[in-house]
Order: sequence, then structure tokens, then C-alpha cells
Amino acid sequence: MNTYLKYGSILILLVIGIVALVSCNKNNGDNNVFQQSHDENAMMMKMHDMMDGMENMTMTHDPDIDFASMMKMHHEGAIEMARLELIDGNDAQIKDIAQAIIDAQTAEIAFLNTWLTNNPTAMEMDMEFMEKMEKMNSEMDRQADIQIITGDVDEDFVTLMIIHHQSAMDMASAYLYHGNDNDLKNLARDIVSAQQSEIEELQNWLLPKRVK
Repeated sequence: MNTYLKYGSILILLVIGIVALVSCNKNNGDNNVFQQSHDENAMMMKMHDMMDGMENMTMTHDPDIDFASMMKMHHEGAIEMARLELIDGNDAQIKDIAQAIIDAQTAEIAFLNTWLTNNPTAMEMDMEFMEKMEKMNSEMDRQADIQIITGDVDEDFVTLMIIHHQSAMDMASAYLYHGNDNDLKNLARDIVSAQQSEIEELQNWLLPKRVK
């Protein structure tokens, strides 16, 4: 991972932590702030379903195939969360972002499906890449589990999608270092660029609502 992305990841996680801390402080002093159990929250359950699927995926240890397979599953989770936002969300800006996520990641899944069909056989083994993927999945799981979930669909979608996007960026950055396929590398670069921009938009929407 290059220095920009490394420190960008750290900054994003710090912002998430600050938002969570401020939300906790508000909850302690304001009975009107509601925290919903993660096990009762539909958006969180969508994210956990995706994380469980990725954790249980059979790895080939080939970075090209494993990246394509995991990113496909990762995108499917984002689309499920975005669909829930479109159904139950209320904020027009966030619903627009959700639709953009569905459109972009549906197209990328189609590309990944075609790539996987055309490249069914593992060609190389890279255990370091597999270990990085496992570590990143665990980190995404931990970051999701420490979040304040309110039951407000818009806020919960934004909170979790920031983490989800950061995870995708980390996976794509690791692939750019370990991967071999030029088409997949181009996709990885597009993911880093697009999702960094969306993270900034989501943070700008969320922070004023949490930091008052």
C-alpha cells in the first residue's frame, strides 16, 4: 500500500472513532439518542452476511482469482445495503449515492464474472496476499462492530458504507501490490479512486449530524 493510501486509511479510521465517541457521549447525556442492537439492525445484518460469506470463501491462494472472487462478494454486500437504503431510507442525497453504488458495482460484478469464467485455474500462489485479505476482513468486522447504530436507515447506511468502502480500497491497494492481471489492476485503481471520493461525500454528510 502506498504512503497516501496508508495514511488515508488511518485518517478515515480516526474519523470513524471520533464519530463513534461523540455519539457515545451524546447518548450518555441525552436520552433522546437511541442505540439499536446490532442483532436487530437490518443494515448491520446485511453487512454481517457479506462478511460471513467472505470469511467462509475457499481461497485458491492465487491473488488474481481470490481478489476477483472476494471483490465480487464485497460488491454484492454493498448492493444489498444500498437496496435497503433505497427502500427504507429518507434522505435524497444518500438515496442517490445508494443508486450510484448499485449501478457502478453491478457493472463491476459483471466484469468480474466474465473474468472469473475466462480464468478458472489458479496459476500462482501468494500466501502473503491471502494473509492480508484475512487481516483486512477481520479489521472490517471489528470496525463495524464498534459503531453506534441508531436504527436511522440513512445514518446507519452511511456509517457502515464508509467502513465498507475503506475495506474495498484496502483490498484493491493490496491487489495492486500482489496482483498480476492488468485488467484487474485497472479495476482496482478505479475502485480506489471512486470509493475514496464517495467516502469523503459520506463523511461530509454524516459528521454534522454526529458532531454538534
